[in-house]
Amino acid sequence: MSDNEAEETFGEEEDNAEEAGGEEGDEEVLGEEEEKLGEEEEVEEEEKVPDLALTEEHIAECLSLLCKTGDGLAHAYVRLDIHDRQLTDINILKSFIHLRYLDLSKNNLKDISCLSALTHLLTLKADYNMLTTVKLEEMPFLQVASFNDNKMKTLEGCSHPMLEHLSVNNNLISKVDTLEPAKLARLHTLELRGNKLTTTDGFNLPNLKNLFLAQNVITVIEGLDRMSSLTTLHMRGNQVKTLDGFTDGLQMLQYINLRENSVMDVKAEVPKLQCLPLLRAMVLSENPCTEEDDYRIEVLIALRKLERLDKEEYQEEERTEAEAIAEQRKEEANAENEEVSDEED
Repeated sequence: MSDNEAEETFGEEEDNAEEAGGEEGDEEVLGEEEEKLGEEEEVEEEEKVPDLALTEEHIAECLSLLCKTGDGLAHAYVRLDIHDRQLTDINILKSFIHLRYLDLSKNNLKDISCLSALTHLLTLKADYNMLTTVKLEEMPFLQVASFNDNKMKTLEGCSHPMLEHLSVNNNLISKVDTLEPAKLARLHTLELRGNKLTTTDGFNLPNLKNLFLAQNVITVIEGLDRMSSLTTLHMRGNQVKTLDGFTDGLQMLQYINLRENSVMDVKAEVPKLQCLPLLRAMVLSENPCTEEDDYRIEVLIALRKLERLDKEEYQEEERTEAEAIAEQRKEEANAENEEVSDEED
């Protein structure tokens, strides 16, 4: 399965949860009071989290994968899985410098800066914690890092020279201005689903191939021309109304997912994607423009090389129809131009 097909499959997952509508007036006020009470209870619950430090006994139970050390002169366990243990303190890990694979998910961690001592780390998973920032120094061999479902507001500390895949879904990030492109030359996949981004600007990652920005509050597409290697752009569930911002700097872009946005006019917006020579698949379902008559044909008229729209491949008869309509419109336009020219003469 290709990268595009895999991501399209992922994109097909449905979220059918609906919020129950409330009454106006007193019930609305009551709802606000309940929300405030819920936030206070959440803060109080966080304050009640008991301190629990990682111990050598815990580590001994969870170590695995015996390998040679970096110098080749000894052996050490290099994998540690300590997920879901309510830990608040992992400072003891400073001494376990041979670790390469570490899973810290589903704990109560607010600080993982001690991991900067683990310079052999290849994979780090720290999902479902209480991190507001990672505060990691440059880690020379880290290739995969995952900080999903935390409370991060910044990507500071996420720039590492060998990093290939960074996942920071479901956090509170509104800007990406702390990424350091010079230290992220190998980064090919960046996941920032479910954050608070309002724009696509700020990435400036020329070697990035896959960018996932679903379920943000993005209204403006801009700054994409700095990502000349981008092949996949996933922006489902945002607030995009126009397709301005796509440029010929995106020579490698093959797949765009804009499902559940606010694109209104096929004829006005889709031609803006003609600057993308390799675009082969696009998703526009659940946009207002899909309600237009001949929606699929109009998209194909503008993007003659497109192979799939909304997960459905174009059939030969659709291509024939699009070609005929495009040719007819061209002839009508030429006739109008000739008529105008005769009148001027």
